[in-house]
Amino acid sequence: MATVKSIHTIPKGRTPMAEQDPQARGKNFDEVALGYTLADALREADRCLECKKPRCIAGCPVGIDIPGFIGAIAQQDMRKAYEILRRDNPLPAVCGRVCPQETQCEIRCIVGVKAEPVCVGRLERFAADYAMAHFDPETPAIAPAGKKAAIIGSGPAGVACAADLARAGVDVTIFEALHMAGGVLKYGIPEFRLPKVIVDREIELLKRMGVKIELNTVIGKLFTIPQLMQEKGFDVVFIGTGAGSPKFQGIPGENLNGVFSANEFLTRTNLMRGFRFPEYDTPVGMGRRVAVIGAGNTAMDCVRCALRMGAEKVTLVYRRTQKESPARAEELHHAMEEGIEFQWLTNPVKILGNAEGWVIGMECIRMVLGEPDASGRRAPVEQPGTNFVIPVDSVIYALGTRANPIIARSTPGLKTNQWGYIEVDEQTGMTSIPGIFAGGDIVTGAATVILALGAGRRAAKGMLEYMGLRTAAVPAEAAAAEA
Repeated sequence: MATVKSIHTIPKGRTPMAEQDPQARGKNFDEVALGYTLADALREADRCLECKKPRCIAGCPVGIDIPGFIGAIAQQDMRKAYEILRRDNPLPAVCGRVCPQETQCEIRCIVGVKAEPVCVGRLERFAADYAMAHFDPETPAIAPAGKKAAIIGSGPAGVACAADLARAGVDVTIFEALHMAGGVLKYGIPEFRLPKVIVDREIELLKRMGVKIELNTVIGKLFTIPQLMQEKGFDVVFIGTGAGSPKFQGIPGENLNGVFSANEFLTRTNLMRGFRFPEYDTPVGMGRRVAVIGAGNTAMDCVRCALRMGAEKVTLVYRRTQKESPARAEELHHAMEEGIEFQWLTNPVKILGNAEGWVIGMECIRMVLGEPDASGRRAPVEQPGTNFVIPVDSVIYALGTRANPIIARSTPGLKTNQWGYIEVDEQTGMTSIPGIFAGGDIVTGAATVILALGAGRRAAKGMLEYMGLRTAAVPAEAAAAEA
């Protein structure tokens, strides 16, 4: 008689994933996490209890049938596992690598009540990578619906929106300002976390569905949104441009040579392949001693890129403690393993330069945590008389981003909030102008890839309803209602 699987019969610990040695990986841009073997994946899949009322699905912003795809892996039906993933997520190989599963689906896993939660993200990555290596994903037959949609931006929100619209037979064109498709997946996330070949093959699957991508096209400059609708014949438009304008502190010395925004530094390094100089003629201009201000995932990307680019010393400066760091625990752990220096409870007050206008140091002050501020976190307070100088050649700001105003300025009647982010109906994603929708960072401010995917899918559903077509299912909403 077969043993009934329960919390008492499954392995209590998560299946570890092999990684590059910290000393070796600090000198290359190869992927750090090496992925599961088939044996690893089968062991971890066997830890899933395949709950009748799974709480994990409600924790996924795109509503993936998590027990379904894990159960298919356990049965060694990898094609089925991949098809389940692709039904709700057009970027499973990407999300399996960069999605913060530990705060979304995995935190709700029932196994996690008495043991370690199931490694949903690692299994998602395995299924997507296995599919790409062993079989050609099927392209569904799609009947044309006689409608046209323009998507502005080829980042996660735009890709998710385009995929759902294309499945419904809509003629979709993505307009991308840069010379490569992928948005933040291409310019913002380093190779050692997300190899660009992964992004390219996901984009290729989108093209197979009939989605057209126009590169080097800045909407708001070359065409406005009203022109797209009135002159180009698009029935609906989705704005998924992200939030790409960098934030600075406004302290003295920010105009010195050697001061970068994270966007500039990561774009030069990743999108323009600066890490492969001189093979790619993209000088990054980074010094030997680098300081990065901030402690989110982007800051971790910056410090780890700087290390791999040859910096002799890399220091992360953050005005709160490690506990308040918004970075994923895994990324913070990897940075520590690689030898990054951390200056917690420290805030820059001035960037110092020489007579030629180049950075030579950064004056900082020590902080203590006071009462909670508007964000709910304890507010950092300066400690008078604790100023000190960190000798540096380069300073990189990783303090988040602001909305780029180009779309709003070129679209009369498009309503934005006081920070310049586009206001939308939370259920449909429609803006103040009928037929124009938006989602992702341009609505919420900087967030995660998976949240942008969820926003793109919600907007696609609203767009289909607006055009009188069948709606795109958004399982996350149904799952949340049942939870």
